[in-house]
Amino acid sequence: MARSDKVAAVAELTNRFSSSAGVVLTEYRGLSVKALMQLRRSLGDDASYAVSKNTLTTIAAREAGLDAIEEQIIGPTAIAFINGDPIVVAKGLRDFARTNPQLVIKGGVLDGKFMSPDDVRKLADLESREALLAKVAGALQGVLQQAISLVSAPLSQTARLLAALEQAAGENPSLLASAPDQDPEPRREPTNEELTAQAAQPAASAAAEAGTAPAADPLAASAAEDN
Repeated sequence: MARSDKVAAVAELTNRFSSSAGVVLTEYRGLSVKALMQLRRSLGDDASYAVSKNTLTTIAAREAGLDAIEEQIIGPTAIAFINGDPIVVAKGLRDFARTNPQLVIKGGVLDGKFMSPDDVRKLADLESREALLAKVAGALQGVLQQAISLVSAPLSQTARLLAALEQAAGENPSLLASAPDQDPEPRREPTNEELTAQAAQPAASAAAEAGTAPAADPLAASAAEDN
């Protein structure tokens, strides 16, 4: 490889180390080209899988400030540059290694922190971001459905009551009419005694003022005799 090509390759690797959320170093000794293509497809958009010379990889790692992975750059090394969910990438490498034992996970770096092979396997055992979001969405949907049920239950009952009243009013419009005012208590005709007493009151008042007893009213006496 010409010097200019090596410089360009190092610059590209350095940029990928710096722009990635993390990297996982693997040994691919014994894997066929077809198997490597399958691995790349399984990682999808969450990672790019590249094979490079160890010397160039070591230089690029140093320039990117990832000196911690230099000890892992031994033997045939391929790098998974993490661009998406690191858990998905770890799961993809782990699952591929189960069916292809030639793939050996050496370790890596995530968010500037060194990862051993055990750390990568532990990362693969976690739930992915999509799975966690799905669980949160499911829990929120359940709570929201309960809240809707609590609010809508009284409203539905009120709607049924209004519908029943509307139907009843349609069958019998008089239900909506105002209640008639109650008839006042019938007037009672005064008796002869009450009439006589009422007639005698002015005369009694006048007599009291004059100091004499009132004269008997012949009409009142006649009325009294009749009773």
